[in-house]
Amino acid sequence: MYIELTDHLRCPEDHEESFLVLLPDQVEERSVRAGQLACPVCGRTFALQDGVLDVGGAPDRPEHDAGPGADALTALVGLGGPGGYLVVVGGPGGVWQELAAANRGVGMVLVNPPAEVRDEPGMSVLRGGVLPLKSRTMRGVILGEGYGSDAGWIEEAARVVLPGLRVVGQGPDPAHDRIDLMASAGGVWVGSPRR
Repeated sequence: MYIELTDHLRCPEDHEESFLVLLPDQVEERSVRAGQLACPVCGRTFALQDGVLDVGGAPDRPEHDAGPGADALTALVGLGGPGGYLVVVGGPGGVWQELAAANRGVGMVLVNPPAEVRDEPGMSVLRGGVLPLKSRTMRGVILGEGYGSDAGWIEEAARVVLPGLRVVGQGPDPAHDRIDLMASAGGVWVGSPRR
């Protein structure tokens, strides 16, 4: 896990949003390979092993395809320059290298990616039943198949993305009470969180 991402992590428990304190055991260059993260509010700790942070509760979903491809996903999420982080949930994490190449200078945060995806320089892998990220801190979110049709994951994506920026999802159009839909075609939608 990229060490700078620690500033954007939050405890996934249902209490006031709080940062997590990193207690590293092994760091290689700028990647934390092993250690723990602890919440100062509830005291819960989370293991970081082989560079992967697991906060528990990851859905048991079959692995799906990456969707419309890195070029289409890049156009839909519309970052337009370097800096910040792009969150990629589920199957599209399998094409993270292509997404990173198309979005130079943007950190990749892969949540519940395909099993073969391992922590590498240029991206961070998180596993869990929610996005353990602070609210309104990410430049964009891509929700893969199964996630882009789940109201809970759509809510999480809307919570973490910066105001006015985009969430892209694979699945039917989301409820308009949470996402202002910009476009939808071929089982993929794009919109901004309603504030």
